Amino acid sequence: MLTDTTKSRNAKLRSLPYQDVEWTGGFYKERFDTCADSMVPHLQRMFESKDISHVLENFKIAAGDVEGEFDGTVFGDGDFYKWMESAVYTAVRTGNKALLDRLEEYVGLIGRAQQEDGYISTKQIIGERSGKASRLGDINDFEVYNFGHLFTSACLYYRLTGKDSFLQVAKGAAGYLNKLYREAEQKGEVQTAVCPSHYMGLAEMYRTTGDPQYLSLLKKAIALRDSVKEGMDDNQDSIPLREHEKIIGHAVRANYLYAGVADLCLEEADAELQEVLHKVWKSLVTTKLYVTGGCGALYNGASPYGYFFKHQLVHQAYGYEYQLPNVTAYNETCASVGGVYWAWRMFCLEKKPEYADVLERMVLNVNLAGVSMDGKKFFYENMLRRAKKLSYELIWGQERAEYILSYCCPPNLARLMAQLSEYAYGVDEGGIYTVLYGESRAKVTLPGQRNAQGKSGQRSFTVIQETAYPYDGKVRFTFEDVAGEVPEGGEGAVSGNGTEGQGFILHLRIPAWAKDGSVEVRRLTDGHVCQAKVLTRALAGSYLEIPVEDPADVEVLLDLGMEARLTCAHAMVEENGNQVAVERGPLVYCLEGVDADMETLDDLLVPSDICLEPEPFEIEGRQVLSLKGTFLKRKTRDEARGDYDRDALYQEYMDRGYEKILARMIPYFAWDNRGMGEMRVWLPVTDVRTASATDDAGGMTAKS
Repeated sequence: MLTDTTKSRNAKLRSLPYQDVEWTGGFYKERFDTCADSMVPHLQRMFESKDISHVLENFKIAAGDVEGEFDGTVFGDGDFYKWMESAVYTAVRTGNKALLDRLEEYVGLIGRAQQEDGYISTKQIIGERSGKASRLGDINDFEVYNFGHLFTSACLYYRLTGKDSFLQVAKGAAGYLNKLYREAEQKGEVQTAVCPSHYMGLAEMYRTTGDPQYLSLLKKAIALRDSVKEGMDDNQDSIPLREHEKIIGHAVRANYLYAGVADLCLEEADAELQEVLHKVWKSLVTTKLYVTGGCGALYNGASPYGYFFKHQLVHQAYGYEYQLPNVTAYNETCASVGGVYWAWRMFCLEKKPEYADVLERMVLNVNLAGVSMDGKKFFYENMLRRAKKLSYELIWGQERAEYILSYCCPPNLARLMAQLSEYAYGVDEGGIYTVLYGESRAKVTLPGQRNAQGKSGQRSFTVIQETAYPYDGKVRFTFEDVAGEVPEGGEGAVSGNGTEGQGFILHLRIPAWAKDGSVEVRRLTDGHVCQAKVLTRALAGSYLEIPVEDPADVEVLLDLGMEARLTCAHAMVEENGNQVAVERGPLVYCLEGVDADMETLDDLLVPSDICLEPEPFEIEGRQVLSLKGTFLKRKTRDEARGDYDRDALYQEYMDRGYEKILARMIPYFAWDNRGMGEMRVWLPVTDVRTASATDDAGGMTAKS
């Protein structure tokens, strides 16, 4: 996670320090509280259980604290480090001293397990004693993946607690990795680390310590991937990195890779690598991204770009362009978490609103759908349609579970939910950029006026955001604790952004879905409207610059119109032909069988003139905003020609007629909290009008 690039000389934007921005109420506060109160302790129990995950037990065995054999997944170490991130985020925010003390105990345990040369991976440490395992023999043992999450977690631990105990462990592991890469340079070849979390981790090590050796190690790690012989599309190393044009292979590995490359570009300008990022990003968002923000459509497949004798099997994969199935949609939660990290780094690099839009789409839809409303059950894959029954088994269950064998997604999701306030704003020298709208308080410090010698003071203020977003498009900004320092000899100077004194630029994100609304800037003292602008479709997908000249006496009022809308897919997305998804604001909606009184959702159609009215609705004790409307239901019986046969592979088409039915849609993130049943995001659409319908069993036709 790119948390603070204060030491990063070339970063275009940075996020505010975690301690300086906090959700104060509303949607994101509720999700944070669920993470702190439910997810973090639940995951802790899973990791501490010897009989469930065996993860903590592996560290104890590796440290010599207890006797035993390695058990569980090879990437369990890294998953535990991810959980530690979520734990330190929430413990610091809530003042949970008991959890912080427990974390320090875990750090001590990890330190005892670490070998003298800095190596730390429990399977190999335990296995070396009995000859059952050895280091770096198989890339699918995820050793360097574990290192990467260790780096990131240790840096966060140091920044939030001030303790360097974990950072010392990370430095030792980075030293081992450096030695490994030096040897690889001499040999001229290195194995590609799967799910390359260490790229982001090394960038964090550089930013946290300021030591250039970690930036050098990051550059070396990325450069050496091109020395891989017999590379695979599954690992994105079948061709050199600088030749990448399409997003392919394992979705988690791809998103982690490009997030790490973006980290490098943030630190050192590289136009060629940045162009690679543009190409693969475009490939993703224009041909392979689900409407929910899900990434990686297929569990098993073949590389779409190989020929018959060279095709390669891939899993959790980006398939062909526009290959986006719904029932079998894979969309591993970790892939979309990695997508958030990649989108954020691209946004920091280029300040383009499209990255913020995709980040928000991923966060509010597929990511939050990965966990139940109570924070205790999880999806590994995220389908867009659940049928009543299937004639085949999916790789993972169709319902969330408290524990799944591959437990990488729950802690990844927990750390994302815990850190979401860091995505509220991006900051540069001239002002602040809104990213995630939500009720919050944020302390901001910007460079101030410059004197004749070029010295700069500081401007500081607290920005207060009041809103019911994402259910309501109205957002109010006010500013408190406004202060400005003018260096000696600075009288008459101007600040870095051209505004006088304490002023700055507020960059308001106008999402791509916004087609109307308004922005007003009012003086608090007399209510005078200083600035006003009507939002039009032309402004959608842009940043609107609002000069804030007197922060202490101003309020900024943003109103984004939020009408439900019907979204259609590209004609090449075969699974969604003649179907629509329903969106409102940044949220994708779905329909569950429990909310429509009918035999099956397969008989439901959306009339193109449907009116969907928002209505508060409670799920698992939590309020969401549902959409109610009148849909059309196909009649299943035709008196003249007999019943429709649901089991027939093919049969003669018959116009069975329609009748009206009232149904409720809920946000996609809230599905699968009320038992097993059907669910659909994409629904058939028809130009048959509801105004033409009858409420009885009689037929209906379109108006001429």
